[in-house]
Amino acid sequence: MSSSRIVQLGLVQMSCSSDPASNVDRAMEQIAAAAKQGAQIVCLQEVFNTQYPCQSEDHANFELAETIPGPTSQRLQAAAKQHGIVVTCSIFERRTHGLYHNTAITFDVDGEMVGFYRKMHIPDDPLYYEKFYFTPGDRGFTVAKTKFATLGVGVCWDQWYPETARLFTLRGAEILLYPTAIGWIHEEKDEFGETQHNAWETAMRAHAIANGVFVGAANRVGSEGGIQFWGASFVSDPNGRIVERASYEDEQLLIVPCDLGAIDVVRTHWPFLRDRRVDAYHELTQRYVDVP
Repeated sequence: MSSSRIVQLGLVQMSCSSDPASNVDRAMEQIAAAAKQGAQIVCLQEVFNTQYPCQSEDHANFELAETIPGPTSQRLQAAAKQHGIVVTCSIFERRTHGLYHNTAITFDVDGEMVGFYRKMHIPDDPLYYEKFYFTPGDRGFTVAKTKFATLGVGVCWDQWYPETARLFTLRGAEILLYPTAIGWIHEEKDEFGETQHNAWETAMRAHAIANGVFVGAANRVGSEGGIQFWGASFVSDPNGRIVERASYEDEQLLIVPCDLGAIDVVRTHWPFLRDRRVDAYHELTQRYVDVP
């Protein structure tokens, strides 16, 4: 039987104002609170330092982007080192003139940046006009090897893709984390809201099962413009069971124990990695297979 290896995972679910400095200050307070409560890994939501910028195609929003390293990443780095914890999140990265990414960064307990992942899947939907802002990632599905666990940190739209979860897993990820900004468009909530939320959560629980890993999603909450962000940040275990879920409406800090020893137990009972037919999956690299 595998030995227990418990890691305390913290997810920060917060609302955001139009003042980036205030958002960063509040996030630092949440990181400190999580560390005080025993969290060893803390995940913030997608572009946590700003309101979600992609509800319109507005060139002025590019001013919200920052270089890495930059003011926000440096504060995260300092917080990780100060509290001796792992901190991860996504920020709006200014790479150079006219080139921007949605980038997940991870700092280890000594403040070293051990994870740098640029969002690979970029949506373009009503009020989620991300293709206007973000260039698709070009670093592959890199993982962050930290003191407490190996993390695969995707960003929001990445969370729907089984390929993302699988490739993180094949690189050794034990916990998949998804900083998120997802919610209901106000006029659609009554008709589609329950279905949309169930699909979102079910997709990630399926990743946990198919890969035998823990999964955590840190979502924002509150209304911004035409979107009501639905919160409901959660952690799933490798069996796909929801260990804990946050409120749909309120800010909340989740601290969830994850026994990484369960990964080996689950994978030996459900040996999906063993039984993969890697010799027969070549068509997965095609956009679509036209069968005559």
